[in-house]
Amino acid sequence: MLISDQQTEQMMVYQVEAEDHFKTIKQVLKTRLDFSSRLLTKLKKDKSVFLNDEYVKYHEEVKEGDYIKILMEEEPNQFTPQDIPFHVIYEDVDVIVINKQPGIVSHPTKSHPIYTIANAASYYLQKKGFEYRIRFVNRLDMDTSGLLVIAKNPYAHHVLSEQMQADLVEKRYITFVEGIVEADAGTIDAPIHRPTEDSIKRVVDEAGQASITRYKVLERYENATMLEVELLTGRTHQIRVHMNHLGHSIIGDTLYGNPDGKLIGRQALHAAYLKFYQPRFKNEIVVKAPLPDDLAELRERLKKEKVEDKR
Repeated sequence: MLISDQQTEQMMVYQVEAEDHFKTIKQVLKTRLDFSSRLLTKLKKDKSVFLNDEYVKYHEEVKEGDYIKILMEEEPNQFTPQDIPFHVIYEDVDVIVINKQPGIVSHPTKSHPIYTIANAASYYLQKKGFEYRIRFVNRLDMDTSGLLVIAKNPYAHHVLSEQMQADLVEKRYITFVEGIVEADAGTIDAPIHRPTEDSIKRVVDEAGQASITRYKVLERYENATMLEVELLTGRTHQIRVHMNHLGHSIIGDTLYGNPDGKLIGRQALHAAYLKFYQPRFKNEIVVKAPLPDDLAELRERLKKEKVEDKR
């Protein structure tokens, strides 16, 4: 069992149980703690696994009551710390979940080398006296707001990525789309394809990857609909592509929808709900993010237009 009072972001302590008796350290780390082969190789290289405070090799057998200590120390990223809005919704020993504002990219790129969420995270951790390698578990487009998950160590990143692959992470979004969606609920099962390697825009095409999106109508307006959308797969631009394929592009989406931008200056898409399992303790975590101001204002405007049109 994990010794809760000895856990830190970069250290785990596991007390060997009766069913682990005479297993090797490697077997315990893989079967009981879900360590990946890649991480085990790194820990072996760094000599970061200890049995009863003594460094040992992976073939060493353990007995009930032994303590296995795993150090996951690593060099931090070289992101410039910047005081950028960084709204933490949930945090524990393994993860930080923030409510990302629209208009900012998550990770530095050639076109956005600074003023990213990674820079904000570096500043936040520096203020707390920590230096971790920042790893993003999920992705949000620059103009999509909402819940973004950052892993504090390679173990948490691996376990959460495995949860994503196994469809154990529940992701729900709120979006406002053009036109009236007639069905109260539905499922879009349409493969998404990237036509060329340098193409930003994705399309629905049989050559693409399997992609499934569920949606539910929350409110209907004069010529728009508010939806709750659940991702069952995680493809780039999936909601935006699928809403366009449905014939109801996201309001403000200039890549897949109407480029006039009269109602809002970005795509009206918000990552509002996440359910996952805490990487090392396995308890269920549910995190919610309220609508940001611009989407709340859009909602009120659409409701007002519907009332005025009825007069």
